[in-house]
Amino acid sequence: MIDPVLLRENPDLVKRSQEARGESVALVDAALLADVERRSAIAAFEELRAEQNLFGKKVAAAPKDEKKALVAQAQDLAARVKAAQQDANEAEDAFGVAIRALGNPIIDGVPAGGEEDFITLRTVGAKPTFDFEPRDHLELGELLGGIDMARGAKVSGARFYYLKGVVARLEIALMNMALDRALAAGFTPLITPTLVKPEIMQGTGFLGAHADEIYYLPADDLYLTGTSEVALAGYHADEILDLAGGPIRYAGWSTCYRREAGSGGKDTRGIIRVHQFNKLEMFVYTLPEDAEAEHTRLVGWQEDMLQALGLSYRVIDVAAGDLGSSAARKYDVEAWVPTQDAYRELTSTSNCTTFQARRLDIRYRTESGKTTPVATLNGTLATTRWIVAILETHQRADGSVVVPEALRPYLGGLDVLEPVG
Repeated sequence: MIDPVLLRENPDLVKRSQEARGESVALVDAALLADVERRSAIAAFEELRAEQNLFGKKVAAAPKDEKKALVAQAQDLAARVKAAQQDANEAEDAFGVAIRALGNPIIDGVPAGGEEDFITLRTVGAKPTFDFEPRDHLELGELLGGIDMARGAKVSGARFYYLKGVVARLEIALMNMALDRALAAGFTPLITPTLVKPEIMQGTGFLGAHADEIYYLPADDLYLTGTSEVALAGYHADEILDLAGGPIRYAGWSTCYRREAGSGGKDTRGIIRVHQFNKLEMFVYTLPEDAEAEHTRLVGWQEDMLQALGLSYRVIDVAAGDLGSSAARKYDVEAWVPTQDAYRELTSTSNCTTFQARRLDIRYRTESGKTTPVATLNGTLATTRWIVAILETHQRADGSVVVPEALRPYLGGLDVLEPVG
């Protein structure tokens, strides 16, 4: 949820953000009107309630012979107060709906437009070249006896898979390497729930335009999370945090679930776009004024991982229309996938400013003693999709794959993944 004061005092900024996102500018005017009606209804209720309090004192002090008539007036006033309170509650709810329809105002410099309108900030590492015809990650995974799509489909349907043998070990190694690096950076590890209540999913901003991507269990009224960001954001819901010692950083390890409802026919081969995968997610609570610097640090930790794994990549500043409702700015780090002749997203990191914290009522106490919303940020440090880039980048002509040196300690010193059979 955006700051109501910002909406009221600088609606043009919010309108520019909506326009850059490709979303309705009229929603801003609707939210402004709802805010006026809300404040008017609250003022009318409070005025009547003050009148009721004064009248109550008058009734209490009145002579006995006058009280009967005054009590009747008091009852009429009480009914009016109750009706005014109902009006105020309804106006408050209407305002909540209106303001929640607005995306987080983007940070200055975020490019306008949609998915293809990103800005490339930097490209790092030489793209791999081969003196043979490179195999894609699925063919390599099958040669290694490590990826089984057919049995995944047999058991669970399309876009499910089994990781087996050295590829299963590769994923665990990757996650453990990421976890060690997160610990070194001051993150506290959490293994999070993957089922959350509607108010937590709503609070993080995932039940908007892309709600059809989320698995829902109606019998339990619970949602399966597509990222541990959701559970990590909900961890401190309705709390006041102590940020005097600096940011609070968590690294959430979880299985993630996505319906991929809008990606029919896209990336159906292999494990690039699947319904279930594992991920280590960084999540940070910090002071709003420190959020942009923390965002830069998150990207730095992601880049360190990719460089240690010998991957060629680029960092992009994602365009406003591709941010999702919660992010005010998002950087994607995309690795080069040789057989696709393209960069593919391996990590995202988002600065959600105070948007999620306002919805989830997560605050900190200022020096004056007043409480105010914290800022939240999130960023991927490792996920199943990284296997795609690792296998394709480090493959050899015989179908073997060289293990990046940084990963070898997590694989018992194994330096080459060899084909089986």
